[in-house]
Amino acid sequence: MSERLDAIDWAILKELQADGSITNVELARRVGLSAPPCLRRVRALERSGIIKSYRAMLDPRALGFELVCFAMVQLKVQGKEDLSNFEEQISKWDMVRECWTLSGDIDFILKCVAKNLHSFQSLVSDLTSMPNVRNVRTALTIDAVKDEPLVPLDHIVAKE
Repeated sequence: MSERLDAIDWAILKELQADGSITNVELARRVGLSAPPCLRRVRALERSGIIKSYRAMLDPRALGFELVCFAMVQLKVQGKEDLSNFEEQISKWDMVRECWTLSGDIDFILKCVAKNLHSFQSLVSDLTSMPNVRNVRTALTIDAVKDEPLVPLDHIVAKE
């Protein structure tokens, strides 16, 4: 699909990724369109699945979540059903905010947000007690050096 995007589509994506709360009128102004065709393009990008959702980026510490932590999980067995069972279980845990499967020695990396060290320790205990978990390594963050949206659009050159 990305090969069918023109310069205006890329501009729309860049603006929305930077500020998903922008009004359609302001978005249209920034990308050089009138509001109705801009909205049609946004809706087409949503229907195609390129735009998955919109969210507000919240400050966890301002809301009482003191820790941002990572847990690297190694499973005993990596069969399809084993992976699925693990994914299903951790998808239910609120503290786990992101989960990525990895290649190499670590099977999953979990980004977690916890109110305090005690609640994170409880999560680690739950993880290590899962039947298929071989090993869990954790890292507590000190500070965020960079926190950008997932897709690097600043240097995209649209094909026209």
